[in-house]
Amino acid sequence: MNKTRFAVWTGTALAASLLLSGCQLLTGYQQIDSAENAKAWTGKIKPIAGEVNIACVGTYHCEIARIDQTRIISSETHDPINPTMLVKTQEANGKSRAGNKQVSAPIAMDMTPLSHKNAIKIVPLSASAMPGLTNYYARVTPAKREVQINFYPENNLGYVERFAMIHDFMEEGTYQLRAYQKKSGANSGSLLETASPEPLCVDLYQGNSVKRRFCKEMGAEHQGEFVETRVVKVAPAQTPSAAKNKVKTKAG
Repeated sequence: MNKTRFAVWTGTALAASLLLSGCQLLTGYQQIDSAENAKAWTGKIKPIAGEVNIACVGTYHCEIARIDQTRIISSETHDPINPTMLVKTQEANGKSRAGNKQVSAPIAMDMTPLSHKNAIKIVPLSASAMPGLTNYYARVTPAKREVQINFYPENNLGYVERFAMIHDFMEEGTYQLRAYQKKSGANSGSLLETASPEPLCVDLYQGNSVKRRFCKEMGAEHQGEFVETRVVKVAPAQTPSAAKNKVKTKAG
């Protein structure tokens, strides 16, 4: 008998209740697609040999709340809890001139390798789509780890989706947890389906490949839980010339 694996999660709405206008329900899930900044990946992760980078993306803001038993980013202040984990940065030579414009010089970061297997470093990645906040990624050593991410689908810090998973981060490189809104292929047009938001999903990328997928289950049995689903690999589409050559080969 097959066993279904689940990701530990909680969805928290700390703000006021959702507003209903007629039959339209406006939620964070529907806001994701309209948030251009939420889809932007503006930072650059710097890989280091023998290390694993863990990052999140996809919503207005997201933060790594915990790795194993170590708290990383505070859910209250949205800053690193332990300042010693934060990688030191230094602006190189103040400002540099490009043409007639004054531009900020590149930021130099201390990318010294981790000192031991339990060490964790937090690196600034980019400015958040929420003003005043910063997106960070984590540097750890390869190991099996539990990671908890806070996703903010709305431009509202009072509404957060908490997602957690256990994964074997055994291969060095970059892993990204990307949140997105699942699009259903068919819709009956009923008022219930029209008003209900599309489920929130989280994909685990290793490099450019999707390794695992979790989608929020809206059914009665596991309502509100992120359930791991099978990742379907789509075969690359054939070019017209390749398809034509294939037909000629069969004919010959």
